[in-house]
Amino acid sequence: MVPENLTFRDNQLDFFFQAEPLQQEIHMNGWNAPKDMFINPYWKQFEAPNPFMHYLLGILYTGLMIVACIGNGIVIYVFSMSKTLRTPANLFVVALAVTDFLMMLKTPVFIYNSFHAGPVYGNIGCIIYGTVGAYSGLMSAFCNAVISYDRYRVIACPFSSSKLTNKKAVAMLLGIVLYVSPFALLPAFEIWNRYVPEGYLTSCTADYFQHDLNGRSFIFCIWFFAWFIPVIIIFCCYFRIYAAVRDHENQLREQAKKMNVENLRTNQNQKDTRGEIRIAKVAFGIIMLFLFSWVPYILVAFIGAFSTKERQLITPLMSMVPALTLKASACFDPFIYAINHPKYRLELQKKIPWLCIHESYSDNASTCSNKTQLSGDTTPTVNSDG
Repeated sequence: MVPENLTFRDNQLDFFFQAEPLQQEIHMNGWNAPKDMFINPYWKQFEAPNPFMHYLLGILYTGLMIVACIGNGIVIYVFSMSKTLRTPANLFVVALAVTDFLMMLKTPVFIYNSFHAGPVYGNIGCIIYGTVGAYSGLMSAFCNAVISYDRYRVIACPFSSSKLTNKKAVAMLLGIVLYVSPFALLPAFEIWNRYVPEGYLTSCTADYFQHDLNGRSFIFCIWFFAWFIPVIIIFCCYFRIYAAVRDHENQLREQAKKMNVENLRTNQNQKDTRGEIRIAKVAFGIIMLFLFSWVPYILVAFIGAFSTKERQLITPLMSMVPALTLKASACFDPFIYAINHPKYRLELQKKIPWLCIHESYSDNASTCSNKTQLSGDTTPTVNSDG
């Protein structure tokens, strides 16, 4: 029994005797952001995400970071420490691993923000995060483009007088850095667009809700000059490779008919051809993975930049999906490109034997004898590229 001389406030009595549970306080997106951080008003109209979603993304990104850093780190180590793999063409593969590794180095910031349920490091942290992401993402796109060009040069133009050297490969990579620098640095100084938090406000990217000429022109130009052009290069190179291989196979069949034989190839040549087909399929798989990784981001950016304010369709959750696919590509690249490289597997077996990779020396030698492996350091003949 409650003593008569003891009084309670109404809300205290409600706490003990209420039939309905207490309602959780509702926060809007960005409620716990640092005061110096600019957040586009579009994101502030949404309720703050459930902390469970933040924690889930933090766990997913932790797994992606571990896999990507280990995979790309091993690729960088093996290619750098093995003399047989230090070829001009393999510099592109190493550069791709470096850009993917760089992309994942900023992931701890996202993970920390996720478990904090919001941005922590303020405007400067957002700018650094966005700049690193722009450099790593765009350079990864162009590394895929130059790898496809190298495949085209080796397979479709085997007798070209222009030979790829280390100096030429380094010059091409430096050219890529200079080419993507305006798209990475100008937003950092708010000269052309700006870096702002997106979605759950735990990652930063270019502001695709900046509905003026400055913002929309940046989105269009980065799409055309930094995404569409590498895609066109990639597709043109692999189409020319396919056309060269197809034409050569047709010539072999016609010659076989004239000679009244079933096939002009020896068993060894057929085995080499199957190896080259596998390498081409691997490279094509990388391109499909590249498209899978970038297309969601391009769609979200275009919808955000060019749709009217009354018809905005992008939710915070939708904006987080493209960022996740981009990070996933950094995990897959080393396993698809390098693991399917016979010479790399052989060196990996020697450098890190506890990985239990069993690569046959004889098989590796026969596969590499046609001189059209991914290293691309020698000039092949077209008839070994079926």
